[in-house]
Amino acid sequence: MTLEERQALSPREKCGYCMGGELLDAYGIPICELQVSSLILFREQSHPGRCIVAYRDHVSEITDLTAEERAAFIEDINRAAKAIHAAFHPEKLNYGAYGDTGCHLHVHLVPKYRDEYEWGGVFAMNPGKVALSEEEYSAMIQKIKENL
Repeated sequence: MTLEERQALSPREKCGYCMGGELLDAYGIPICELQVSSLILFREQSHPGRCIVAYRDHVSEITDLTAEERAAFIEDINRAAKAIHAAFHPEKLNYGAYGDTGCHLHVHLVPKYRDEYEWGGVFAMNPGKVALSEEEYSAMIQKIKENL
């Protein structure tokens, strides 16, 4: 695809959360669909169990949702958080909502473990330190699914 063709794509067509496939595969692995969002395992696993909850539609802000949609999205985040706590037993779960360039509503759920990587500080967006084997990713996904 040429640069001109890429620039002509709509924001949705450039979005890994919307399009899936190679765009999503660059940073995440789908786990399952929740009520109004997708649960995705973040490929970079410096924080074991790190996931993303991405809203099902290509909206940029939580303020773009109705009260009912917003409540359902928060419930999905809560459900994923409970599963991560049960599966990996972090000391604390950090939540991050970013998207300056991607503009698709999503929340990072980042387990933090006392006296381990980045404990007591802000988590890096993509530290690029820990990649797992496909078998290890599959085992993590299974553990999360068992606790949903």
